[in-house]
This record gives sequence, structure tokens and C-alpha cells, in this order.
Amino acid sequence: MSRAAPEITRPPPNAATPVNSGTSGPFRGLTLGIISVVSLIAFEASAVHTAMPAAAHALDGIPLYAYAFSGYFTASLFAMALSGEWCDRKGPLVPLFTGVAAFGGGLVISGAARDMWTFVGGRAVQGIGGGLVIVALYVVVGRAYPERLRPAVMASFSAAWVLPVIVGPLVAGTVTESLGWRWVFLAIPVLVLLPLTVMLPALRRLPENGGRTAAVNRRRVLLALAVAAGAGLLQYAGQDRSAAALLPAAAGLALLVPSVLRLLPRGTFRAGRGLPSVVLLRGLAAGSFLGAETFVPLMLVTERGLPVTLAGFALTGGGLTWALGSYTQSRPRLEPHRERLMQLGMALMAVAIAGPALALLDGLPGWAPWTLVAASWAVGGFGMGLTISSASVLLLRLSRPEEAGSNSASLQVSDALGNIVLVGLSGMLFVGLGGGSVTAGAHTAGVARGTAAAGGTGHATAFAAVYLTMAAVALAGAWVATRLSPRAESPSQGPTEIRGLR
Repeated sequence: MSRAAPEITRPPPNAATPVNSGTSGPFRGLTLGIISVVSLIAFEASAVHTAMPAAAHALDGIPLYAYAFSGYFTASLFAMALSGEWCDRKGPLVPLFTGVAAFGGGLVISGAARDMWTFVGGRAVQGIGGGLVIVALYVVVGRAYPERLRPAVMASFSAAWVLPVIVGPLVAGTVTESLGWRWVFLAIPVLVLLPLTVMLPALRRLPENGGRTAAVNRRRVLLALAVAAGAGLLQYAGQDRSAAALLPAAAGLALLVPSVLRLLPRGTFRAGRGLPSVVLLRGLAAGSFLGAETFVPLMLVTERGLPVTLAGFALTGGGLTWALGSYTQSRPRLEPHRERLMQLGMALMAVAIAGPALALLDGLPGWAPWTLVAASWAVGGFGMGLTISSASVLLLRLSRPEEAGSNSASLQVSDALGNIVLVGLSGMLFVGLGGGSVTAGAHTAGVARGTAAAGGTGHATAFAAVYLTMAAVALAGAWVATRLSPRAESPSQGPTEIRGLR
């Protein structure tokens, strides 16, 4: 089917003269609105981790604790693919506003929930909203900004996470203790209205899809639904160590594997040159970093006896250097070296992710473990900034205008799948090597108070296995980054002709 869209480099009609910044001239309102929306989503992502223990306790829902997170990511998988198809055919305006409405509605559902299942349902609605919004924003960048400004705008996506990562836990903790956990969810929807109002004039000036309103590709949307259902079944099975879990695990694999092969660009899992490797690299980068990060605070608390607050601060530097790395890749003089930057980023991540394993060595001075982890995560954050933002820029460069939405959706689906699969693998390694008992019995009180014995819990092997495995994944990503340039042969073949579905 032919899918037409305007040229991705076409600027808004009122951009009569060149501008050198995404925050000047006709782009000011749109850029500020984008940054504000991303910041609010980032704040919610940071705040929910702080409020979740209180929410789960109040709703008597500790057994469903993990589903509040997996429900979000699983629903977002489906929404990302839907948003890509929707944007390619109708433009990004309606998917963006629908996503913001769903995100806000999910916050209200969770904030007003009277039982844990309702809360989890609200988180799933948030995931649908978040998936619609992030892909629509990528398409907005592709259609509204000239190519020379896109790297800087992509860098602003990462920069928009910096302040929320720093203040989110503090604000959420204060609100939870003073007003109750519900207000962490109920207060955010009101704040979304202002940035949408600022963005609306610029969004209305975006060029239409050549007057065409083709129906959404139901096959691709159904594949995304199968991926989400399969991922959900695998998550459920992964938390049940009985033989009964084999049935949902088999059903999950049967849905997930063939659907992913058809949903992502052809050649993704063999690191085909060009777009397939860009998509694969995004999943490896996001999943390996998060898979290791999930277990860093727990290690510092249980193995090194640090307070919970100090353990969390060890990761803060990574958020700051992530923004720095994203800013670095946006410099125009580095544009010819984008693939090299991504190789460097993945190599830095591999070294950084392995760093916390050194903090497990015996005989270190008291300050050394925290310093090792903080320094490692600062290096890793810089590598993530180089890699994640560059992947987004490279994807738009390799995409035909009419496929920017679908390809952006593939990038986000890879990101979400990487998170789900590699965080799950980290958890399986940790539990399989005996780490599951680290929070049991006497350790539970130590974790809650941040006062576990400095001598550790004897689970260093489990922690080290997680870090070294995720470092190996990041190192594999460094190899994938050598295959980002499209194949040179077959001059008649455009770079996105390799993204066809199986």
C-alpha cells in the first residue's frame, strides 16, 4: 500500500527565515511544550517509585506490586505501534492529544483506586497514553523541524529528564508523607494542560498527510497487541516458579516471538545493516542499563550497609551526564561521526555497568563502594546520552517520510522489549543464584531502614552475575553499533527498503 506524507524536512509555514535554535522564532512554543510534556512524564516516572510502597500498602496489594510497573510497559508496547500507524496516516496531532488524555485519565484512575487491581488498571491506561505520546512527539520533531535542528531537539528530550530525576523522589516523598500517596497521581493531570495549550498553534500548522486518510494497518496493530499479551504472560509466568507457570510461559512465547519478528524491521535480530541495527541497538542499550540499575541501590543497602537515600543518590549523576551526553551528540560538527559516537557510548556503558561489581570486593574503605558506583553511573549515563539520542536522529535520517511514524514506533517497541526482557533476565539470574533471600527475614528490616550490616549478606555472586551479564549485553551492543551505516550495495535500494515486515 502506498503511504504518502509531506517531506520530513519541511518547516512550518511561518519559518520564513532560517533559525539556529529550536527555542527561537516559530519553534519556541512547540519546543517548550514538548519539553514540558516530557518533563511531566519523567516526573511521574520518578515519583511513582517513591509513592508505590505506600500505595500498595494502603490498597493491600503487595502481591501485585510488580504488576503496577509491568502493566505500564506492556500496555505501552501496544500503544507505540498503534501511534506509529496513526501518525503516518492522520498526522501526530490526534494521537498526541489522545495519549495525553489517556495518560491523565490513568493517573486519575490510579489515584482514586480503592483496590490494587483498579490501581494496576490505571497504570495500564497510563501506559497506553505514554506510548501514544512518545511516538507522536518523535513524529512532530520529524515534521516540524528542519534536519539541522533535530539533534538539538532530541537532546532536549534527555535534558527534560534531568530535573525530574533529581527532585521527583523528594517531592513525591514529601507529598506522600504530608498529603497522602493519592495526590502524587491526582495532581499531575492538571499540570499537563498548560504545555498542550502552548503547543497547539504550532501543531495545527503542521503539514497534512497529503490529504490522505488511509485506515490504520490492522495487521501491524494486531501484531503489537500479540506482543503485549505475550510479554504480559511471560511476566506472569516469571513470577511463578511452579510447574503451572509453564502453560502461560509457552503461550507467551507463542504470541511474542513470531509477532516481534514481524513487527520490527526485517533483519533486526541478525543486526542487519542500517535501520535494523539502529532498532536493535536501542533495545540493547536501554535494557542492559536498566537491568543493572535495578539492582544497584539494593546492593549498596544490603551488601555495603548504606542508607537508602544515599544509595539512591549514587544514581543521580547518571541522569546529569545522560543530558550532557545527549547535548554532546547534538553538536553539528559531530554529525559526520554519529555512528562512532554510538560505538563509544555503548563501550562506556559496558565499562560502567561492570563497575558496581568492583564495589562488592572485600577490603574496600567505607567510602569506596559508593564512589565506585557513583563514578560508574556517571560514565554510563554519558554513554546512554550519546547512544539513545543518536539512535533517534539516525532513525529519522534512515526513514522515508511516510514511514517515520512506524519506524519511530519500532524504536520504542525495541526499547520497551529490551527493558522487559533484560530486566527479567537480571531478576532470574539474581534469584537463581540465591539473591531472592536478600530481602527475606532479617534483611527486610535492614533494607527498609538502610541499616543492613556492612559486612554484606553473602549474595555478592548474585549481584555480580547481574552486572557482568548486562555489561556483556552492552558490549554486544558496541558491536551492533559498527553496523549502523546502510548497506552500500544495490544503489537502487533506499535505506528503509530493508524494514519490510516478514
